[in-house]
Amino acid sequence: MAVGEGEGDHHTPLLHSTLPSPSTSIESSLKLSFKRTGNIWTAFAHIITAVIGSGVLSLAWSMAQLGWIAGPLSMLFFASITLISAFMVCNCYRSPDPENGPARNHSYLEAVRTILGKRNASLCGILLRLSMFKSGIVFTITSGICGNTWFGKGDGYIKGDIVGVQTSTATQKVLLVAQALGDIAFAYPFSIILIDIQNTLKSPPSEKVTMNNASMMATCITTIFYLLCGGFGYAAFGNSAPGNLLTGFGFYEPYWLIDFANMCVAVHLVGAYQVLSQPLFAMVERWAAEKFPSSGFVNDNFVLKLPLLPAFRSNLFRLCFRTVYVASTTAVAVIFPYFNQVLGVAGTMNFWPLIVYFPVEMYIVQKNIGRWTRKWIVLHIYSSICLLVTMFALVGSIEGLITAKFS
Repeated sequence: MAVGEGEGDHHTPLLHSTLPSPSTSIESSLKLSFKRTGNIWTAFAHIITAVIGSGVLSLAWSMAQLGWIAGPLSMLFFASITLISAFMVCNCYRSPDPENGPARNHSYLEAVRTILGKRNASLCGILLRLSMFKSGIVFTITSGICGNTWFGKGDGYIKGDIVGVQTSTATQKVLLVAQALGDIAFAYPFSIILIDIQNTLKSPPSEKVTMNNASMMATCITTIFYLLCGGFGYAAFGNSAPGNLLTGFGFYEPYWLIDFANMCVAVHLVGAYQVLSQPLFAMVERWAAEKFPSSGFVNDNFVLKLPLLPAFRSNLFRLCFRTVYVASTTAVAVIFPYFNQVLGVAGTMNFWPLIVYFPVEMYIVQKNIGRWTRKWIVLHIYSSICLLVTMFALVGSIEGLITAKFS
């Protein structure tokens, strides 16, 4: 549920702004083309709509693997990490001072580049692109599954137990727990779009204060919603809770209600796929234009007019790259159409570097925290614990994906 660079276009652009000269980058021109009119409620709405997505459909299954105690505690654990990360990233919008610094960072990647340097920014850029690509795969899988539903029937009794699903071996139980943690990890983070949202806020009060309050409100509301979805799903279906709550089985009737819910999910994910893909398209196409300025394949535009559709401008590189991108996400989704397993891998693959490591390191630099001071040690202990949890969840999710593929 993360959107990379370009998310800042939710505000109203000034249409009368002058066009940039050829020497002016597209990114620089976008920074100057809008007024910041957002407030705590618009920020809250952006976060809620960005966070709550396909991940919520797996929470009942995650609860079934973890049980009535570890399930809610795990959600609270990831909610805490998400909120801590949000507070740290909020400090990185302005530099060098978090509240009054004259320089603004307009995206997560720009903040990493400004605060941690180009080397870290290069790694961060790769991880962000990977994050967008894997989210496109998840959206494709979920949309496909929601179009092929079948229904069971609940009996009305509260089900489930303290330790969750029973398995024949302890190893199987550990791997299912790890996979469940990966699914929960996918459902929560929004830190990589936080600065894009923060860039829409007006001041005073300072953008940092507004964003901190919006992040706390949104995380609390999201956590309550997740606990209710996971808890009610587990109570209804017990240890047989499906991986996707809307498609594994739902209510026997009314059919129209389940069909309508799945249609809403599919429509939501089609839009989310577009929103998430556009920043990736922009980054790759900007890089290609800068790398090959004299290439006609990359830079020469043509006008395409299809029957009953408005004409649009494109070029061969854009047409080929976007076609290959959509085809590749679809191909991976067809090869690995396993909702829970793919969700777990997607949730943990970039969780630690993007949600924990970079925010911690940027926070240390912004706050001028000295090496081996008490606060420095605490922050690195926190980062190390999150790394261990992430690796545990990633191993279990990969094992589950391999098992599902070859079983």
